[in-house]
Amino acid sequence: MKAKPLSIYFIYIWLLLFCVIPLLLVLFASFMSRDSSHVVTLPMTLANYAALFTPVFSKIFIRSFIIAWVTMMCCLLLAYPFSYLMVKSKHQSLLLLLIIIPFWTSSLVRTYALIAILKYKGVLNAVLLNLHLIHHPLSLLYSNFAVISGLVYNLFPFMVLPLFTNMERFDFRLIEAAKDLGASRWAIFFRVFLPNTITGIVSGCLLVFLPAMTLFYIPNVLGGARSILLGNMIQNQFLVLENWPQGSATSIVLTITLGILLLCYRKRRPEGLS
Repeated sequence: MKAKPLSIYFIYIWLLLFCVIPLLLVLFASFMSRDSSHVVTLPMTLANYAALFTPVFSKIFIRSFIIAWVTMMCCLLLAYPFSYLMVKSKHQSLLLLLIIIPFWTSSLVRTYALIAILKYKGVLNAVLLNLHLIHHPLSLLYSNFAVISGLVYNLFPFMVLPLFTNMERFDFRLIEAAKDLGASRWAIFFRVFLPNTITGIVSGCLLVFLPAMTLFYIPNVLGGARSILLGNMIQNQFLVLENWPQGSATSIVLTITLGILLLCYRKRRPEGLS
């Protein structure tokens, strides 16, 4: 009986040391001033937050939001039918293994591997040229297309797994009952199947959208210097410009934004489960 309270206290201590205290330190640093000889210094100021309302930051935030949204929708459109096929397939274990295998290697290594596919004389251009679909190689690398491709490739499993788990619990006898009542395929999908899988859709969308807003190495590797998103902007503020107060303020604003999205999901979750 004592093991359960001890485990709960251990979780509380872990969250306090590695989540709450670091977040409070970042919050504190966001109100401090920049100093070349110290990480942060007095006096306290709101200038770091005021700088986030400049057109430059707004442009980067909107661009990051759009790329994360496109990534999320691409993953959803690919993962939804794939998850359905997994549920109906006799080879579920094999398909799940194929989804999990990429996690066995570093995502950074897999991102660098995409360079060989997307570069000017890469695999994709070679295939398109041999099929006579294009006459000149396409400039795919260091573009928004390359960044979105890398994000979709790395985050696709995070969309598949919640959808698969949700669809596996679905009672397919409801579809047979709808057919017996004369419902069309579109009516069955939109009025029977889709509402019962909405929880998996929302979970998968959050698991893809939130990392897509914050991942910094994929835009750095595939997007180049022209692809500045929120994740690598924060990285540059901390490690390149050594502007810890500004980087902390940007991190806090991003954390609040993601927290609002999670709060909205939590409030709507009971509706999806009912």
